[in-house]
Order: sequence, then C-alpha cells, then structure tokens
Amino acid sequence: MIELNQIERRTIGSLLQDYPFLEGFFSDNRLDISGAHHSSVADYLDSFDSLTQEETALDPSAIKQQMVGFINQMLLFLGEDDEVRAITLLPGTDKSGTPEGFDSLIIRSGEVISIVGPTGSGKSRLLGDIEWVAQCDTPTGRRILINGDTPDNSWRFSTSKKLVAQLSQNMNFVMDLEVKEFVSLHAESRLVQDADEVVDRIIAEANELAGEPFSAETPITSLSGGQSRALMIADTAILSSTPIVLIDEIENAGIDRKRALELLLSEDKIVLMATHDPILALMADRRLVIKNGGIAKVLETTTEERKLLGTLEQLDQTLMGYRNQLRFGDSLTLIDNEK
Repeated sequence: MIELNQIERRTIGSLLQDYPFLEGFFSDNRLDISGAHHSSVADYLDSFDSLTQEETALDPSAIKQQMVGFINQMLLFLGEDDEVRAITLLPGTDKSGTPEGFDSLIIRSGEVISIVGPTGSGKSRLLGDIEWVAQCDTPTGRRILINGDTPDNSWRFSTSKKLVAQLSQNMNFVMDLEVKEFVSLHAESRLVQDADEVVDRIIAEANELAGEPFSAETPITSLSGGQSRALMIADTAILSSTPIVLIDEIENAGIDRKRALELLLSEDKIVLMATHDPILALMADRRLVIKNGGIAKVLETTTEERKLLGTLEQLDQTLMGYRNQLRFGDSLTLIDNEK
C-alpha cells in the first residue's frame, strides 16, 4: 500500500511515469499540471495562495490524501499491489476422508504443473480451491497460502483481485467486434502504456499459436475454436494481471501447445494444465494425480520421461504434418521427419 510520505515529495513527472492514471486524477480535480512536472506534489499544491484555495475550494491536505487513496484503489484494480511469487497447497482429504498423498506443495511462478486423472476425479475441485484461496472451508479441507503466508481476505472476496484466469475448452464470443477492437478494449481497461504496440503484439503472438492465421480486422465471432483459444492465451499471458493460469485440455485447441506454454512462462505465470495428453503432461515440471476427489500423488518428471517426451514430440510432428495435408486439401504422402 502506498502511503502519503512516499509521494508528497516526489515530482509530479516521476509519479506520472509510475502511475500514468494520475493524469485523470489531476484532470478530475481541475488541477492544471502542465509545466509542473518538475515540482513535487507538496510544492505544487502549496503554490496556490490562500485566496485561490478559497475561491476553488482547494484543500491541499485533502487532495494529497485523496491521491493516496486513488493510487491504492487503482493498484488494487490493476492487480499491481501484490506480487504472487508462489502458492502453497496444504493437504485435505479425498471424498472418502482419506488424507491426500503429500505433505505440502509449493508452486512457484514460472512453473508448469499438469493435473491428470479421469473425468470426475476432482480436477475442477482442485482449481476451485486455488481460485477461492481455500482456508479449510471447502469440501476437501485444503488450505492455500500465498507467498508462504495466510492471504488477506482481499484475495478471497475482492471483485478486482483474481488469483486464477481460466481458459476453458469452449471459447464463444458474442460481441460484434473485430479482433483489434476487442483486444484494445482490454488494453484500455488495464490502462497500459503503448496500448497499440501491446495489442499488435498480442495479435501477432496469437497468430503464431493458431493453426490458421487471422487478421486484426477479423470479427471475433468468425474465429475458429483454435483461433479463439490462441487469442485468449496470448491476451492472458500479456495483459492479464492474474498470476495463475489454468488451461483445460489445451490438446483439443488446434494450437501450438509448446509455444503457448513458453509464452505464458515468459510472463512469469504459474501454469496449471488439466490434460489427458502425455506430451503436455511430460512438458510440466510436476504432475498431480487426482483420484476420488483428492491428490493421490505428486510426480516429478523424470529424466527417462524427458527422453520419452522427445519421441512423443516427433510422433506429434508427424501427425501435425498429416493434419496440415488434409487441411489444405493435399493427398496424404509419407512424412519423413529426419530429412
């Protein structure tokens, strides 16, 4: 949380550089800061004589306090006042009341965790516990820590602070917008600097992920399932403030799965993948085996499995080649990946 003594002696220019949204604060309070960027907040407000203060109902002390409150509210909204470096899962029980098969599980930013298990085994319940920052008050009895400590209630009850962004199997758009318009709306809501550059990067990254390219002018309602998923992965990686991303069965999206993970990790996200795909499972640092509503095992990806992953990726490249032959209307011909 920002306090008054942290801002009142700073120059207005330096504050605007760190908190560009303050431009709106000054404007809303009818304070002309043109030419005052080298003045401190305190000096700028003290420059108004008593007559001007009386005529404009300007109270420097109140303005400074309001500014502090405004900054803290905006940081809370933007998700920039708390950095999540790691989450810790403390075990509960499965549906039968049997203790889960681990003592504690720490997941750090930049890690990929796969979640495997049959349909209905409890993968969604695990996600729910993480998203709601469970404190022994869900059916599993699990407890979630943030950065090793019990989180404050803002992570649980604030509408602006979200721990998890979910990318489900079905991405259906209903807004009648072009791709660039849609992403620009998100960028504007995040008050990002160089919004046009960020939007262009998101669209470019999405095209790298998608099996079929699309343009910035494509209506979002016309995007295929794979294109929609690619756009949302790129948008979540680059624009979303949520530290954790859950991807549900990315193998069905028709996108470059490895590149998608690399993009998310480059933005220091924690990635949780519910998957039945052995390639994705082995790309993860660890995998959680879910049975009967609980985490039965936590498995580290072994050296032997890494070798197996290379073989599986070669097979996957071959299958992708045949899919592309079919997609573009070609006759199927033998693919030799060793060429």
